[in-house]
Amino acid sequence: MTPIQIAIVGVGKIVRDQHLPAISKNADYRLIAAASRHGTVDGIDNFKSIEAMLEAVPAINAVSLCMPPQYRYEAAHVALEAGKHVFLEKPPGATLSEVADLEALAAAKGVSLFASWHSRYAPAVEAAKAFLASTTIRSVKIIWKEDVRHWHPNQEWIWAAGGLGVFDPGINALSIVTHILPRPIFITSATLEFPENRDAPIAATIAFSDADKLSVSAEFDWRQTGKQSWDIVAETDAGEMVLSGGGAKLAVDGKLVHEEPEQEYPMLYRRFAELIKTGKSDVDLAPLRHVADAFMLGRRKFVEAFHD
Repeated sequence: MTPIQIAIVGVGKIVRDQHLPAISKNADYRLIAAASRHGTVDGIDNFKSIEAMLEAVPAINAVSLCMPPQYRYEAAHVALEAGKHVFLEKPPGATLSEVADLEALAAAKGVSLFASWHSRYAPAVEAAKAFLASTTIRSVKIIWKEDVRHWHPNQEWIWAAGGLGVFDPGINALSIVTHILPRPIFITSATLEFPENRDAPIAATIAFSDADKLSVSAEFDWRQTGKQSWDIVAETDAGEMVLSGGGAKLAVDGKLVHEEPEQEYPMLYRRFAELIKTGKSDVDLAPLRHVADAFMLGRRKFVEAFHD
């Protein structure tokens, strides 16, 4: 089969660390162009805008959009209108409505739209889902705490409206939880902590439940120093399950039961190729819907100003 002629839009750290290596190792793709205001990719044609790129390189079949979410809708709309398949980095957009509009446009144009959630492809996530399906869950705790200065140094877009703040990493936890729990959950209360000089939260405490009154809590914080915490702990009739390292390891009652090498982005691109070949889309908005609900229902608490 002829490789998918793919282009990257928004060349930053995540593209260099994850997207480019995943694409280069997948025979289903051939990277032929990139568009970015600041970054470039060696060995291919580079442009300052997606419009210029699509006009100059009509052979492009698909685009991977990796710019901040506040700017993704316009680029995605341009690509879909041009009949290109579209891969959306997480979160898929700044609002639910704009992503729903893109999904409808993709269907009308007969192309694939993929809202990617890389943490769902962490090595132990499927094993955790299978374990929880085999027992009765009593409670769930999500502890997702990291140092924003380490992971997002001097990135102003994450603090702007639509940048999601601490939900930028927190949505990774939500993408896992919405995948591994057997029933949908919904937010019952939330407190969002906003630095007095920022438009997005630096921390959040959230309570969830489901139709059977399952207790699910989440603690998201960007002020963690030292060891970073990306854990999901479930108390069950079969023991305590700990999914740690952002989904990398699964332990039950302290015994490691699943660990494999990380392959999140290679698996995302395999999924995108599968969608293109079968003419389907995959646009699960459950994680972003929980973030929107937290902003809707959450009590806003102001804390001291944050400076990088």
